[in-house]
Amino acid sequence: MSEKIVNVTEPVATQTENKPSRKPKISKNKVSSIIITVLLIIGCFAILFPLYMTIIIALKSPSEMTNDIAGALALPQTFSLDNFAEAMRVTDFWHSLGNSVIITGASIVLSIIIHSMAGYAIGRNMSRKKGFKLIYFYIVSGMFVPFAILMMPLVKQTAILGLDNMLGVILLYTVFFMPMNVMLYSGYMKNVPQAMEEAASIDGASTWRTYWTIIFPMMKPMHATVAILTALGTWNDVMTPLVIMSGSENTTLPLAQLNFQTQFGTNYNLAFASYLLALLPILILYIFCQKQIIGGVANGAVKG
Repeated sequence: MSEKIVNVTEPVATQTENKPSRKPKISKNKVSSIIITVLLIIGCFAILFPLYMTIIIALKSPSEMTNDIAGALALPQTFSLDNFAEAMRVTDFWHSLGNSVIITGASIVLSIIIHSMAGYAIGRNMSRKKGFKLIYFYIVSGMFVPFAILMMPLVKQTAILGLDNMLGVILLYTVFFMPMNVMLYSGYMKNVPQAMEEAASIDGASTWRTYWTIIFPMMKPMHATVAILTALGTWNDVMTPLVIMSGSENTTLPLAQLNFQTQFGTNYNLAFASYLLALLPILILYIFCQKQIIGGVANGAVKG
């Protein structure tokens, strides 16, 4: 009886031994998560490394600047804010900052008011009337016109009209950002239901009153998005103030930073300190508008 049991169990043992072992499979989700993690690490490094270099160079003295990589990456021997104080003096920081704040703030306000109304009118009527669709494509096509083509005619026209000053720069920025902002606002209108407008119309409200009391507050996330995009473009722009306000005392902060570039080279310590000073206001604006921007992007991604 025992021999039979042995004879029966031996082949089973042999089959088990000869059975190939299965390798664990890596799921597609795990592979994609690994790729995304690696890309995020590379992206963070690409952003943080230049910022690190900017900060340590701004804190170093000119005598600590070296051409070798180890010296460039090394921390400053003594942390000093002398470069920031000198940069503020050379650029006439508070005067230039005030001009940049006025130009940027006025451009943001005008862009939100004018472009939101245009985006509302086009977004509500584009699907029903061909004329609004043609107007939409005409305005958006302005995004593809290079500034170099417009530069010389604008310099001549602004000089003739007496707009070669801060007011002229503000008006130009309002026109420059109109194609992008109108496209954003008209796209956002697809997510705003028309039932609320119809209800207000039944109650006797005019289109003008309906827009300012119902539609305009509902577009607050897109207002924040437009404000940040317009602020970034106007705050960092050098060419428009340079060609329009050349020879004027009302220089903007990016225009004043050109003082660090001479025919003999660039003072990187003062330049980087000035760049950090110019970065703070726009960074503060982004922190305050961050929640609204995320809401605007999320709502804009929903198809109407």
